[in-house]
This record gives sequence, structure tokens and C-alpha cells, in this order.
Amino acid sequence: MAFAQRLQHRLDAHEHQGLMRNRLLREGPCDAVQRFACGELVSFCSNDYLGLANHPLVIAALQEGAARYGVGSGGSHLVTGHCEAHHALEEALAEFTGRDRALLFSTGYMANIGVINALMSDGGVVLQDALNHASLLDGGWLSRARSIRYPHNDMDALHALLTRHQNQPCLIVSDGVFSMDGDVAPLPMLAKLAAGSGAGLMIDDAHGFACLGATGRGIVELFPEHSGSGAVMTQHELPVLVGTFGKALGTAGAFVAGDTTLIKYLEQFARSYVYTTAMPPALALATLASLRVSQQEDWRRQRLQALILKFRQAMRGMAFPVLDSHSAVQAVVLGDVAATLAASAIMRDHGLQVSAIRPPTVPRGEARLRITLSAAHTDAQFDQLVQALTVVNEQYRASAAGTRDEN
Repeated sequence: MAFAQRLQHRLDAHEHQGLMRNRLLREGPCDAVQRFACGELVSFCSNDYLGLANHPLVIAALQEGAARYGVGSGGSHLVTGHCEAHHALEEALAEFTGRDRALLFSTGYMANIGVINALMSDGGVVLQDALNHASLLDGGWLSRARSIRYPHNDMDALHALLTRHQNQPCLIVSDGVFSMDGDVAPLPMLAKLAAGSGAGLMIDDAHGFACLGATGRGIVELFPEHSGSGAVMTQHELPVLVGTFGKALGTAGAFVAGDTTLIKYLEQFARSYVYTTAMPPALALATLASLRVSQQEDWRRQRLQALILKFRQAMRGMAFPVLDSHSAVQAVVLGDVAATLAASAIMRDHGLQVSAIRPPTVPRGEARLRITLSAAHTDAQFDQLVQALTVVNEQYRASAAGTRDEN
């Protein structure tokens, strides 16, 4: 089959299965209400969990940074691209996370690929949670180490794998908050298994950083009783911590935080850090401003947690499964692709944007509405969401009853 024909054949098959993704052209800023060519929609699928993407102080910092530094950094961090703004952000992140140092990456994808590739090589084993983000999985596959996926949050299975590979360098890799399910990794047990086996431990807290925990430090702050060492898990217990800026902080980019040795090592050997242009320094200033706002305006985390609790309560009477989650990510699992697309259309008819998540993003038979809550959502918008889900629930219940009658 000719090259172009082969591509078209796969596209046709993808569309026939109802798996084709399409882009909506947005005309305005990322906010609770977003403007598209089709009209305004209340967004319940953005990762802007604290509502900071359009915050005036963050915008002002970006503008100030552009005036001071221009638009681009002009080079990689190790050539000419590392500016005062980058340094200030790295120092603030290290202090905030309780680590010696932090290192900036252009995206979370580049951070995960770069870190795993730098830390692992031939002869090593990367042990990944089955539901890890694609960037973590790709990092394992590209590292030339053997990559093995253990069942989701199954610590017995992970322990067995560590025992089996006890004579090989191992790196345990997990999301902190799983992006499609919204549940949290069992961090204390992961840390215990890593310490007991001499393995490394890497957590990507993209969806927890800045919005989970009493002070927004993410998953490291959710288990204060883990070892009696304090409210935040230390860098000794969790050596490799990854966080991103494109979720709760509302900007773009990522960081890795850890002890001095780790960061020095990554500076030299993480290829996606060494061989790419540094993020614009203006963006670093905007991210620093957003980090400060997230700490000063703690009502945003409180508002988000209140909405999460309210959502969980509202879903109790629904017939469709809602996965157990106390994060901003709430998954309504409808299973069937066509039913999920229809449910997304119902949401659109009610003035809401809620994406239909289908395979291969989630396993076959687990298509879902991925609902994300934000501190920026009003009570009226929340009620609008619940009303639309009530309609989806009625159709789901009717469909389930029809299936039972056929059987």
C-alpha cells in the first residue's frame, strides 16, 4: 500500500470506530466560560483548576517579562537561554516543594521523557503503573531499559516485580493524580517499596501540584502520617518529583525537583533539557506570579475542594458509574463509545463543554465523560452541569433497561 493510502486507511478505520478527535477553535482566553465559533460554552474540561490562566496579575507578569526580556530565550539553558527569570522560578519551586533544587523543562512531556531517559538505560527496569500518562510510558520505552506495567495501584504486583528484578537497577514511575480516573497513587507504599528495594521513585504530580493539599504542595502533602517526618514527604523519600505549570498554575512548562545531585545529573544528561531552547523568560515570570497567587489566594483551593465534595454528593443518585476521586478530575464512565459521544452532545446542547474520552486514551469499554472542576466555576454553572448530567443519567438508565429487556 502506498504511503498516503496507508495513512488514509488508518484514518478511515479510526473514524469508523468513532475515535476521531476534532479541535474546537477557541476565540478568547481560557476561562470558565469560553467563546467558540459555535457560541459560548461553560468549560468543564479545562485543566485550569484554580482559574489562574486568565488572572490579571499573571497576565501583567507576562507582559512585564516580554517588555524586559523580549519574546524568546534565544537558546538552550546551557548556552545563552538561562535568564534571571528562570533562576528565580527554579529557586521558588525548590523552596515550595522542600527540595534542594528544581530544573525547568519546556513541557511536561519533555520533562518525563528526559528524566526517565537520563536515569535509565540498557539493563535497567522501569516499573510503570498501567494507567500512567503517555509521556511516562513513552519515556520508559525510549529509555532502552525494559519497561513493565504493573496493574493500577497494585502494590502486591509491584512488590513481586521488584523482587524478581532485585539484581537490576529499577525505577518506579507513577502519576500522582491519574489524569483520566482522578484517583491518587498510594505514595507512602510506593516510597516504602522503593526504599526497601533500592529502587528510584519518580512521581509526576501534574494534576495535583498547586491544587491538592492544605497549602497546594500536591500529593506529597496528602499523607502527613506516612512516616512521622512531617506534613510533606521529603526528597529522600521521594527523590524525583515532576510538576507542570499548564494545569493548576494556568501557564505552560514543567519542572523536576530533587536533591542537588539529581538536578546536576539531569542538567548534564537529560537530552530534552540540554538540546532544546529554554522556555521564554516572560513565561517564567508569569509562572512565578501564578505560583505566588496560588499561595496567597488559598480560597481557590478551598473553593475547588468544596465543588469536588458537592459534585460527589450530587452524583450519588445517578445510575452511571462515577469513579472514586477527590481531585478536580471526575470521570463518568459510560463504556460505549457511541453513548459517550451522545452524552457529550447533550452537554453541548446544555451550553457545556465536556469532552468524550475514548480509546486509546482509556481502555476499550471504558469510554467516559472527563469532567474537570475549577475554582472559577460559579454555583449557577455547577447547577447547569448537574442538570445536564441528570438528562444523561435518564438516557443511560433507559438504555440499560432496554438492554436487560433484550436479554
